[in-house]
Amino acid sequence: MLLPYPFAGAFDYACPASPALEPGDVVLVPLNRRAEVGVVWDAPDGLPADLLPPGAAPVPDGKLKPVSALLDVPRMPASLRRFVDWVAGYTLTPPGLVLAMALRINAAQPLPVTTGWVRSGSNSVSVRSTPARNRVLQALADGMPRGTAELARLAGVGSGVVRGMAEAGLLREQEVAAAPSFGRPDPDHVGPGLSADQERVAAALRGLVQARRFQAALLDGVTGSGKTETYLEAVAACLAEGRQALVLLPEIALSSQWLQRFQRRFGVEPAVWHSDLGSKRRRITWRAVAGGEAPVVVGARSALFLPFPDLGLVVVDEEHETAFKQEDGVSYHARDMAVVRARLAEAPVLLVSATPSLETLTNVETGRYRHLSLSVRHGGARLPEVAAVDLRDHPPERGRFLSPPLIEAVAGTLHRAEQAMLFLNRRGYAPLTLCRACGHRIQCPNCTAWLVEHRARRQLACHHCGHTEAVPVHCPSCRAENSLTPIGPGVERITEEARTTFPDARILVMASDTLPGPTAAAEAVRRIAEREVDLVIGTQIVAKGWHFPGLTLVGVVDADLGLAGGDLRAAERTVQLLHQVAGRAGRAEQPGRVLLQTYSPEHPVMQALVAGDFARFMEREAEQRRPGHWPPFGRLAALIVSADTAEAADQAAAALGRSAPTGEGLQVLGPAPAPLAILRGRHRRRLLLRTRREVAVQPILRHWMTAWRALAPTVPRSVQVDVDVDPVSFL
Repeated sequence: MLLPYPFAGAFDYACPASPALEPGDVVLVPLNRRAEVGVVWDAPDGLPADLLPPGAAPVPDGKLKPVSALLDVPRMPASLRRFVDWVAGYTLTPPGLVLAMALRINAAQPLPVTTGWVRSGSNSVSVRSTPARNRVLQALADGMPRGTAELARLAGVGSGVVRGMAEAGLLREQEVAAAPSFGRPDPDHVGPGLSADQERVAAALRGLVQARRFQAALLDGVTGSGKTETYLEAVAACLAEGRQALVLLPEIALSSQWLQRFQRRFGVEPAVWHSDLGSKRRRITWRAVAGGEAPVVVGARSALFLPFPDLGLVVVDEEHETAFKQEDGVSYHARDMAVVRARLAEAPVLLVSATPSLETLTNVETGRYRHLSLSVRHGGARLPEVAAVDLRDHPPERGRFLSPPLIEAVAGTLHRAEQAMLFLNRRGYAPLTLCRACGHRIQCPNCTAWLVEHRARRQLACHHCGHTEAVPVHCPSCRAENSLTPIGPGVERITEEARTTFPDARILVMASDTLPGPTAAAEAVRRIAEREVDLVIGTQIVAKGWHFPGLTLVGVVDADLGLAGGDLRAAERTVQLLHQVAGRAGRAEQPGRVLLQTYSPEHPVMQALVAGDFARFMEREAEQRRPGHWPPFGRLAALIVSADTAEAADQAAAALGRSAPTGEGLQVLGPAPAPLAILRGRHRRRLLLRTRREVAVQPILRHWMTAWRALAPTVPRSVQVDVDVDPVSFL
């Protein structure tokens, strides 16, 4: 039995003669003095040997405890069990922790039975007849059970009348048959018309689905080319085959426009899965997926672990997004694991993006992935004109951040009754607060990070650990009064400047602080689409595939942000983000324009954006990484040592460095302090293992960890080593 806890593997239990248990059954078993939920597990046939953990010795039959009960829960499909094994082996995670994401114990609990009232058939003369009671009986004349509130409303009486009739024996309770949780999407429902280019690609996608076998494909295309409407044709083909489809979005809170597109195409909304679902809705959705009653699921990365009995298509929209990487708990990349999930289900997987990742482009180049492309914007719309504003030649006024050319462009756009957007990928009012008297910078007490001022909340906040504090009146260092000043802009500060510069503009701020969930995001989208907003100011949220027909100008306040530092993918991420932001402009009849404020217009990222040559930029990026075997032409694994004290972290990291593996094609970098050397009060040191692409890193990492434990047997319990295979963030 595999239990949803961080044990090294499965446990042995004695199975009852009846009922006979089969792999995938969800059971109740004793563990110490508790009863725990587990899953009957079988050997992971087909899992590569380098992903398999060491086996455990079998337990003698006489020492086995019996299984307590077989739970009334749908059996976990074999493809999902193998997926759990794969993810555990690849990420070097205890399989029970991966199972916890798939089992969803709270979701597996039985749903409460819904009951209603019907006539009891009693004709007792002792029960007085009244007009109110007669109306209640009349409302139940069709024999359909109804709940207390509904029945009282139909009869025009108080709920006390209904309860009194039940006590008098005139009504009896009856179970109400549960209505289908989700509507059945109609693959033949008439949706938006496709262009010839879209229909060409849609036909190829239908063929992939109808083949009923694994195949990975990239669907790319310029922003506004209608990639979503095109791949929904693959979803329609999947429904026609009687199989289930899964669509992954990087941020489910921003799915309102996607859900509208889905409903236009299929007549109903799909099942939705994300962390904000309530417990009841989570149970309903989990069971509907397991029972095949949810034909299409759109969700965040955790939807990969839902128990689809017959998964026929997986789509990863905006596949380049780093939000698909989970770094807490089980560290996995949903894009890469979606490919594995589809292969184990014998289904095609479609990776979609206007700015594909270098990893995906390399798989296309080597022939592992098929390539499908949409080359023009839908409906005849043209790509926006992109220009760089050199801030050395056109500096903003002192204390401001919008250059004269950008101000002029926004003013002209608003004068023409068109919509404009200002983009700055930085939350809050200012990223740094310092003292004018002594130069002291206010830092988080738990992290090596500056506190960000949020003027609207009158707080200083750490975006890494969540620490907040009031803005002090006196400098914490020199005690000078009212000497603290904000340095640099966040979206709040840009909003303040915009309100002064464009006093008549109706402004909407789109950031995670102002759009905390799907409902707020949907309302923001509605306001923009219905032209209740003139100027949108936002962080990276505004780059997530929105379609705003009235938006014709995008101004990037700080295009250089993100290029500093030693991040391997800094240039790639910046060009992807700014290309996506630029793609919000001119998506309808009116042409679009994009202005990039930069101090480095000669930088390759700026040159690629101005020229609109994303493909050539990625080719140059590949040329730079290939000689050094940097991903995707090599493998990386990060080992993060964390401890309560700097001394303990240094000692553990040094021992880890001394036991580091050696050999041809291997290189270990570090140990060194992590860029965030203190995070949430813990001191952090980092090592990187770099190998050639063909080298399997999992056996090397297992051997390394074993050697380290032998070399440092007295490491304090507070020391923790987290392994991140294929890291995305280097903080």
